Amino acid sequence: MSTLLITGASNGIGRAFALACAASGRYTKILLNGGHDAAALEETARRVAAAGDLVCIPDLGDVGDLAYVESLRRRFGPVDTLVNNAAVSFVGLLTETSPEDWERLLRTNVTALYNTCHTYVPDMVSAGGGQILNVSSVWGLCGASCEVAYSAAKGAVNAFTRALAKELAPSRIRVNAVAPGIVDTRMNANLSDKEKAEIRDQIPAGYIVSPEEVAQAMLRLLEMPEYFTGEIVRLDGGWI
Repeated sequence: MSTLLITGASNGIGRAFALACAASGRYTKILLNGGHDAAALEETARRVAAAGDLVCIPDLGDVGDLAYVESLRRRFGPVDTLVNNAAVSFVGLLTETSPEDWERLLRTNVTALYNTCHTYVPDMVSAGGGQILNVSSVWGLCGASCEVAYSAAKGAVNAFTRALAKELAPSRIRVNAVAPGIVDTRMNANLSDKEKAEIRDQIPAGYIVSPEEVAQAMLRLLEMPEYFTGEIVRLDGGWI
């Protein structure tokens, strides 16, 4: 039985990836986590259950809270594949970033990785293998003006990925990350049509990537050979 946990599965990349995994037939149980939008999470679960012959379990909770993640493990058991997708962003000058904004970004984007890996890695070690895929960003590679907190958090995701991959490779557990450029998701809904057009003009591929295309790339990464670990794979249409 192959079991998958996706955090941040209510919308965007998380939902698209859950649907791609259901259609792939690789998983018999998919556990979907969402942070606050119960209706959106239930809609993802409904569509996932309809897409394949599998068990789909939605669960609402804050993966930035270790107690919640541990309760998730107690209630639903171990997983073979862990996909850390939950994320929040903040756009504004560093001087406009409040301590609360900073803590919220670190909690959701970085602390959540510690919580899920700390909880589920022992099961993978006992099972003799597993996979962890983290969703990062190109801003974690090069930084973005007016997104210092988000860039710092995603840079930490990249360092976390590389370090944990070295630590877990002897246990046959692969740890990688995908670093998309701008994606057509709710996170970027604040951009005007003019701003989106200006960004498209900067991207050699000529368009803003869809969550579905990112999801397909993530699925391919999970299919890579065991030797493929510790990689941060950029998916930005040649932008950065």
